[in-house]
Amino acid sequence: MEFKTALFYAFSAILILAALRVITDRNPVHSALYLVLTFFSAAAIWMLLQAEFLAIVLVLVYVGAVMVLFLFVVMMLDINIEKMREGFWKSLWVAIPVGLLIVFELSAVMMRGFWTLDTTAPNLSANVGNTRELGKVLYTQYTYPFEIAAVILLVAIIAAVALTLRKRKDSKYFAPGDAVKVKSTDRLRMVQMKSESTRANPSAAASGDASPTAPAAENK
Repeated sequence: MEFKTALFYAFSAILILAALRVITDRNPVHSALYLVLTFFSAAAIWMLLQAEFLAIVLVLVYVGAVMVLFLFVVMMLDINIEKMREGFWKSLWVAIPVGLLIVFELSAVMMRGFWTLDTTAPNLSANVGNTRELGKVLYTQYTYPFEIAAVILLVAIIAAVALTLRKRKDSKYFAPGDAVKVKSTDRLRMVQMKSESTRANPSAAASGDASPTAPAAENK
C-alpha cells in the first residue's frame, strides 16, 4: 500500500468517526469541535486529491469563520439540553423519512458517478492551475446550480435579518419609515408664555408684606 493511500484511509476514518460524534455527542460544544475536526479531515483528503483551492476554502471559510462563530454562539448561549431532548421522540417519525430520503439522494448521486466514471483527466498546462479550471467549469457547465445556491443563501440572509428584527415584547421596536418621515416641527413645539416667579416682591418685603406665593414656596 502506498503512503498516499494509507493517508487517505486514515483521514477517511477520522472523518467518519468525527461525523458520527457530531450527531451522537450530548454536549453541543463538543459536537461543534468534532465538526471542526471533520472539516479538517475533509480538507486533508482534498489536498491528497490535488484540490488545493477547495481545501483552503473549506479551512478558511467553514473552520475559520462559520464554525468559530457557531462555537462562540453555542458557548455563550445558555441552552437547556434536557428540555431540547424532551421532544426528540415526538419528532422521530418525521426525522426517519427525511433521513432516509437524504440517504437515497446521496446514494443515487454517488452510484450515478460510479456508473458513468470518466477516467480521462483534462490536460492542464503548466501555467494554468486547478483554480482557474474550477472557475471555468463552475461558470459554464454549472451556472444554474451556482445561481440557485446564491438565491438560497440570499433568502437565508433575509430570513435571518427578518427574525432578528421581528417584534418582541422584551425589546424596543420602531418603524424606520416613520422615523424617516418625522420633521422638526413634529418633535419640537415653541410655546410663548409670561414669565413667572415664586420669589417675594422686594418692595413688599421692605414694607413687611410678603408675596402671597412666598408661604407656598417655603412650605414646599
